[in-house]
Amino acid sequence: MFEFTSRYYDLPIKTATINGKEIAYVGRRFLPQGETLPLATQVTVVEGDRLDLIATRSLGDPLTFWKIADANNAMHPIHLSQEPGTVLRIAAL
Repeated sequence: MFEFTSRYYDLPIKTATINGKEIAYVGRRFLPQGETLPLATQVTVVEGDRLDLIATRSLGDPLTFWKIADANNAMHPIHLSQEPGTVLRIAAL
Protein backbone atom coordinates (compact mmCIF):
# COMPACT_ATOMS: atom_id res chain seq x y z
CA MET A 1 0.00 0.00 0.00
CA PHE A 2 2.85 2.40 0.89
CA GLU A 3 6.33 2.70 -0.61
CA PHE A 4 9.11 1.22 1.52
CA THR A 5 10.47 4.74 2.14
CA SER A 6 7.17 5.90 3.63
CA ARG A 7 6.84 6.53 7.34
CA TYR A 8 3.62 4.50 7.14
CA TYR A 9 5.16 1.43 5.44
CA ASP A 10 5.27 -0.83 8.50
CA LEU A 11 1.95 0.22 10.02
CA PRO A 12 -0.86 -2.30 10.15
CA ILE A 13 -3.92 -1.93 7.97
CA LYS A 14 -6.95 -2.21 10.22
CA THR A 15 -10.66 -2.36 9.53
CA ALA A 16 -13.74 -0.94 11.16
CA THR A 17 -17.39 -1.59 10.41
CA ILE A 18 -19.44 1.57 10.09
CA ASN A 19 -23.12 1.36 9.21
CA GLY A 20 -22.59 -2.22 8.06
CA LYS A 21 -19.77 -1.24 5.71
CA GLU A 22 -16.18 -2.39 6.33
CA ILE A 23 -13.68 0.47 6.10
CA ALA A 24 -9.90 -0.04 5.93
CA TYR A 25 -7.57 2.42 7.63
CA VAL A 26 -3.94 2.69 8.64
CA GLY A 27 -3.08 2.09 12.28
CA ARG A 28 -1.69 4.91 14.38
CA ARG A 29 1.99 5.81 14.11
CA PHE A 30 3.68 6.69 17.37
CA LEU A 31 6.62 9.07 17.12
CA PRO A 32 9.92 7.73 18.42
CA GLN A 33 12.02 9.66 20.91
CA GLY A 34 14.63 11.20 18.62
CA GLU A 35 17.45 11.04 21.13
CA THR A 36 17.05 7.25 21.33
CA LEU A 37 17.57 6.76 17.59
CA PRO A 38 21.09 5.81 16.51
CA LEU A 39 22.97 8.86 15.21
CA ALA A 40 24.48 8.66 11.71
CA THR A 41 25.64 12.27 11.51
CA GLN A 42 24.65 15.86 12.18
CA VAL A 43 24.13 18.68 9.71
CA THR A 44 24.03 22.43 10.15
CA VAL A 45 21.19 24.33 8.46
CA VAL A 46 22.39 27.00 6.01
CA GLU A 47 20.52 29.95 4.53
CA GLY A 48 17.89 28.78 2.04
CA ASP A 49 17.87 25.18 3.27
CA ARG A 50 14.68 23.16 3.20
CA LEU A 51 14.13 19.83 4.86
CA ASP A 52 13.75 18.05 1.52
CA LEU A 53 17.12 19.43 0.39
CA ILE A 54 18.77 18.34 3.63
CA ALA A 55 17.21 14.88 3.26
CA THR A 56 18.50 14.62 -0.31
CA ARG A 57 22.04 15.60 0.70
CA SER A 58 22.21 13.42 3.79
CA LEU A 59 19.92 10.47 3.02
CA GLY A 60 19.78 10.51 -0.79
CA ASP A 61 15.99 10.91 -1.02
CA PRO A 62 13.90 14.05 -0.46
CA LEU A 63 10.91 11.94 0.62
CA THR A 64 12.80 10.74 3.69
CA PHE A 65 12.60 14.17 5.35
CA TRP A 66 10.39 12.54 8.00
CA LYS A 67 13.40 10.59 9.30
CA ILE A 68 15.10 13.90 10.12
CA ALA A 69 11.91 15.18 11.74
CA ASP A 70 11.69 12.03 13.87
CA ALA A 71 15.34 12.26 14.93
CA ASN A 72 14.77 15.86 16.07
CA ASN A 73 11.39 15.36 17.81
CA ALA A 74 9.69 17.74 15.39
CA MET A 75 5.91 17.87 15.28
CA HIS A 76 6.17 20.67 12.69
CA PRO A 77 9.11 19.73 10.42
CA ILE A 78 9.13 23.04 8.54
CA HIS A 79 10.49 24.72 11.67
CA LEU A 80 13.66 22.61 11.59
CA SER A 81 15.19 24.45 8.63
CA GLN A 82 14.02 27.99 9.32
CA GLU A 83 17.00 29.13 11.38
CA PRO A 84 20.47 28.98 9.78
CA GLY A 85 23.01 27.52 12.18
CA THR A 86 20.60 24.99 13.67
CA VAL A 87 22.26 21.60 14.08
CA LEU A 88 20.04 18.68 13.09
CA ARG A 89 20.44 15.04 14.03
CA ILE A 90 20.42 12.56 11.14
CA ALA A 91 19.49 9.15 12.49
CA ALA A 92 20.82 5.90 11.07
CA LEU A 93 17.46 4.27 10.35
